[in-house]
Amino acid sequence: MRNFGSLLVGVVVLAFMIGSPSSWSAAKNDWPMEAFEPDLTNLPSLQNGFKLYANYCLGCHGLQYQRYGRTADDLGVPRELALESVVFTGQKIGELITTSMDPDEAKSWFGATPPDLTLEARLRSPEWIYNYLKTFYVDDSRPLGVNNGVYPNVGMPNVLLSLQGVQRYDKENGELLVEEGSGSMNAEEFDAAIYDLSNFLYYVGEPSRLERQRLGIYVLLFLVILGTFTFLLNREFEKDVH
Repeated sequence: MRNFGSLLVGVVVLAFMIGSPSSWSAAKNDWPMEAFEPDLTNLPSLQNGFKLYANYCLGCHGLQYQRYGRTADDLGVPRELALESVVFTGQKIGELITTSMDPDEAKSWFGATPPDLTLEARLRSPEWIYNYLKTFYVDDSRPLGVNNGVYPNVGMPNVLLSLQGVQRYDKENGELLVEEGSGSMNAEEFDAAIYDLSNFLYYVGEPSRLERQRLGIYVLLFLVILGTFTFLLNREFEKDVH
């Protein structure tokens, strides 16, 4: 019975590890955070997020532990199409997704080298990324002319300005207001785009997450069956002893 009890505890712990989200640690901030629920089964979302990343983020932020080919295969994008639509530096499909920006020049421009984004969603959380990208606002006192609600005094420009439009912070009401018609997307379209980009970065943090969870189910079933046989065998041994 003791062995079976230990095995049962192990199964419960493993089930918790497989079924629960990863431990997300985000920097503490008083800014109200909108909820974000990633969905790795939504391939159109991940594909659009990949495209948005390549067009708006890759110039400064690489994914040095992720390859173009692996990403295209996972997201159901033909490799030829990926080469045409997201590889802009002449790299081969099997190469790592790196930025061509010189780190020293980037540090002189922005005050710090832009971080690699491969593990950013695991470091902070996809919810943090989602809210961060949505809360840039005009601040003429800052060197780059913008500030951020989630990350105050940020040293990054608002690269999504053309999509979202000009956003200002109403201090009296504590609200962010976008000037109507100043961006190419309306509020709903922009929210969807940021969801897709955040969802993609969540995928990048652990590309094998879905496969791990799928295999975890079979592992749990095997342990339950093994535990049952162990319990029955142990009971027979106890009969012989007594």
